Amino acid sequence: MPAIVLVGSQWGDEGKGKATDLLGGRVDYVVRYQGGNNAGHTVVIGDQKFALHLLPSGILTPEVIPVIGNGVVIDPAVLLHEMAGLNGRGIDTSKLVISANAHLITPYHVTLDKVTERFLGNAKIGTTGRGIGPTYSDKIARLGIRVQDLFDPSILRQKVEGALASKNQVLVKVYNRRALEIDEIVDSLLAFADPLRPYVADTSLMLNDALDQGKVVLLEGGQGTLLDVDHGTYPFVTSSNPTAGGACTGSGIGPTRITRVIGILKAYTTRVGSGPFPTELLDDDGERLRVIGGERGVTTGRPRRCGWFDAPIARFASRVNGLTDTFLTKLDVLTGFEQIPVCVAYDVDGERCDEIPMTQTGFHHAKPIYENRPGWTEDISGAREVSDLPKNARDYVQFLEDISGTRISAIGVGQDRDATIAINDLIA
Repeated sequence: MPAIVLVGSQWGDEGKGKATDLLGGRVDYVVRYQGGNNAGHTVVIGDQKFALHLLPSGILTPEVIPVIGNGVVIDPAVLLHEMAGLNGRGIDTSKLVISANAHLITPYHVTLDKVTERFLGNAKIGTTGRGIGPTYSDKIARLGIRVQDLFDPSILRQKVEGALASKNQVLVKVYNRRALEIDEIVDSLLAFADPLRPYVADTSLMLNDALDQGKVVLLEGGQGTLLDVDHGTYPFVTSSNPTAGGACTGSGIGPTRITRVIGILKAYTTRVGSGPFPTELLDDDGERLRVIGGERGVTTGRPRRCGWFDAPIARFASRVNGLTDTFLTKLDVLTGFEQIPVCVAYDVDGERCDEIPMTQTGFHHAKPIYENRPGWTEDISGAREVSDLPKNARDYVQFLEDISGTRISAIGVGQDRDATIAINDLIA
């Protein structure tokens, strides 16, 4: 049976939570495979809105087993707080499974993230200050602490001592901060051992066994393609791989088991944080998209930068992820615009560029080349078939499909769980 990857096709915040929730009733496992509590999903069920930060979106579907894969970095305090919040709202979190190999965000990671970003000044990356980058840095440097280390106090202490040997030097001598106490860090981490123990497992083994048994596994990333540390707008990126390839390393599922890759693509473009954004609107249209679309970060609350649809980015995401389908979200936000510009290519220092420029400099210099599409005024929030859409909206969707290079298999026309037009089956 299939392993299906759900990936953001822009800079994140495309509506992956809605897509995951839509599919949730037809899958058996939903796996978060990278990122940490620097990302979030918003899912609306009836009159309730759920903001998820670390937990997979499948946590809201009783029949689904939600999994936090080995590629995720976990702040245990944040995770337990999020679970308690859902439990208090009547959501059962007891089925959650956490990879023993997932890395932990410690207090010193959060401290280093914040002081480093402040130190950079105008050159700051725009991180959330939640310790994500430093935790991934330690993982690669083989100084990381994993969930399984909570269950061996001796190993945990050795690892904390090894990490703080260098980090305290940096904190004291570079940033003029006080040194962190080893005992304090170890004790704070050990306090999470018993609360987390019932949820920890070999998730790679579990997921592969599930696929062998004919179960359907859905893999969801945080952030989006353009925030991928390898393929995104470096250095204004996250510290992991939200692209489809990251689903394999972040879950322990082999690439030959993945049968479908679904890209989530907003009908316009947004991003949070610093970095290049060719179609960004700094005018009334940008503010209008922000207000109507409710464009604020789920985790940070920061206002998102808004702009028109960027086709070179969509084509890039299709290529890098090997997309088989696209879920187009927030089409309803564009209702009421007389003309809707679409960026079809860039002008880079006087030359037309149909794809994302190879260099960071080229992308910073890219200016959008627009083609205007006629808008519509009809309310489309009640549409459930493509034929329910006004002609200009149908034409806009078809244009995006043609110029992006991947078929559009579903369209989001509102926040509610059922405000979706299904065109092609995303699982069969």
